[in-house]
Amino acid sequence: MQNVPLNEPMSFDLYTNFSGDGSSNKFMKVFPIGEVFEVDDLNEIQEKYGRLYVLEEQRHLFLSGLISGNDISEEKKSEIIKSSAIEYLDQLFEPNKKFSTELLTQSVKKCQDAVAVMVDLVQDYSIDALQAHIARLSFHDFYTYDHSVNVAMYCIAFQRFLKPDSSQEELSLAGLGGMLHDIGKIQISTSIINKPEKLSPQEFAEIQRHPWFGKELLCEVDFEAPKGVDLDVLKRVVFEHHESFDGSGYPEGLKGEEIHRMARLTAICDFFDAITTKRAYNTVVSIPDALAIMSKAAGVKIDPNLFKSFCMHCGGKEPSSDSVSVLASDFDPCQPTKGLPLKGYRQS
Repeated sequence: MQNVPLNEPMSFDLYTNFSGDGSSNKFMKVFPIGEVFEVDDLNEIQEKYGRLYVLEEQRHLFLSGLISGNDISEEKKSEIIKSSAIEYLDQLFEPNKKFSTELLTQSVKKCQDAVAVMVDLVQDYSIDALQAHIARLSFHDFYTYDHSVNVAMYCIAFQRFLKPDSSQEELSLAGLGGMLHDIGKIQISTSIINKPEKLSPQEFAEIQRHPWFGKELLCEVDFEAPKGVDLDVLKRVVFEHHESFDGSGYPEGLKGEEIHRMARLTAICDFFDAITTKRAYNTVVSIPDALAIMSKAAGVKIDPNLFKSFCMHCGGKEPSSDSVSVLASDFDPCQPTKGLPLKGYRQS
């Protein structure tokens, strides 16, 4: 209830479940959309009912209303939006689910809703400010969920920096590409994608199949994309985000501008989050050190010109001049590790 905006028209309906044991889902509306929700309403509802619910089809209205409310901190708003996005990804990655095209379609649409709200919240952040903001948010035990939401936020902020007059649709496309870039990993065992130790050659070969899996999955999705969200571009981001600028990446060995710009943008955000965000069993590096590490990959794994712009967006921070570290050639930013595979790293 502390997340419901007060003293303004409610942008969604509130329901309670009066089934008793909660198993039969007998929902009853207790406050209607459009009515002003005041403190007295809050007190009365808290006294009468326990847990309250928002209809699934109105979840995007709840998130939008949350963003517009002035009585909730930005950190709390981010936490709720991130939790919602993680829940949507969980529906895809849950190993015991009965997978279907319908489930995939619904989950992608929900991710779109979360990204649309995320755009309003993070588009004006610089990369370094956003990194500090993300560091304060709780992280999920499943690396892929947390990482994908972080990458979405970085992609939105970076796209806005690269093109200040970006439309909401362009920003949403950037965020959705970041959110879904690893969607193909739902076809890969969690024992592999969550493995903290170095992957065996066979396991790494399996990981390298996820861009193919992701593209195939999105080809099965049947939904009407919002205006400006190009599904063909989204498929290319999913398929090409592990291609390297020099042609040494996978799955097809594309190089330079053969790789879609949005995929190159996502690859940089993917890389950055992997080495700057705290994990349960992974140390992180400072932003200057992270940029120094990434600079060794500029022109090899990542687009050197986009990377220069990325550095400019990091609050004027320069790559550390003391760092001589280089990442191992088989480093995969989507895989959590006990320690980054760095050669010659000296933390500043």
